[in-house]
Amino acid sequence: MLNTSLCYIRRGGEVLLMHRIKKAQDQNRDKWIGIGGKFEPGESPEDCMLREVYEETGLSLDAWRYRGIITFVLDGETEYMHLFTADRFHGQLREDCAEGQLEWLPWETLPTLPIWEGDKIFLRLLDEEVPFFSLKLCYHADSLIQAVLNGEKILP
Repeated sequence: MLNTSLCYIRRGGEVLLMHRIKKAQDQNRDKWIGIGGKFEPGESPEDCMLREVYEETGLSLDAWRYRGIITFVLDGETEYMHLFTADRFHGQLREDCAEGQLEWLPWETLPTLPIWEGDKIFLRLLDEEVPFFSLKLCYHADSLIQAVLNGEKILP
């Protein structure tokens, strides 16, 4: 099973997002997502998140929170995504990233962007300051077919 990290870096009312437009064979192609990627051998969720944030953005995080774990099931494949938020950082934002285009956008615009349908659920949980949560999102192709929050079905 694949383990990944994802971090939403906030700056006041804005969030740093990546528009995934650079790789042809990208499961997230054309979507807007937070900053993250796959675990390397021996990494903890925090190790992975901090490394990925620095590699993709050039920023080093000074404060972050581990907010939840998302279990993605996409056509039989399972991924555990460790979800973080951060609001203090230092460094110079990279001009170019191999994964996509980086952009600061207003937090409230996230649901209006091309994102995964299930992302709207965990973004709402982040916005509502829900304590650590476990969310399972099941997809068939690009369609969300089931969502389970802390063991209870919330969709369908």
